[in-house]
Amino acid sequence: MAHVDDIYEIEPDLSGEGLTVGVVVSRFNQPVCEALLAACLAELERLGVSRDDMSVVSVPGALEIPPALRKLAGTGQFRALVALGAVIRGETYHFEVVSDQSAQGIMRVQLDSGVPIANGVLTTENDEQAEARMHVKGAEAARVAVEMANLFQAIEDERD
Repeated sequence: MAHVDDIYEIEPDLSGEGLTVGVVVSRFNQPVCEALLAACLAELERLGVSRDDMSVVSVPGALEIPPALRKLAGTGQFRALVALGAVIRGETYHFEVVSDQSAQGIMRVQLDSGVPIANGVLTTENDEQAEARMHVKGAEAARVAVEMANLFQAIEDERD
């Protein structure tokens, strides 16, 4: 924590050493989701998270991500969670329902559980947009999970 003019500032910390991270990945739009997962796991490892401290579960689609996150958060075993999926616009209103409800569910689990969750669920207009973003979004989600786990820990440590 940095001291700036009598204000304490918690610096971003991207060290994943010793962190346990759970990942929930959707199988719908599978090629995109597999790329999201590969990028996320590679980035977690690059940040210092041990493969032994990573757990991955898959679910059928984006609407099933929040309940799986809730179960993982409830175990008390994870310092951070990551949600990965791809919702690609089709010809019906279903895109809006799935996108909105998935994002709301992820946020609700995060707020209710107190476990930080990186939302790496892509919502795109077409396959090309999803493919262009999948590697970046997967790695970004890993960085968010690590940074937020460390931020939450720093806040807890400051309270002690």
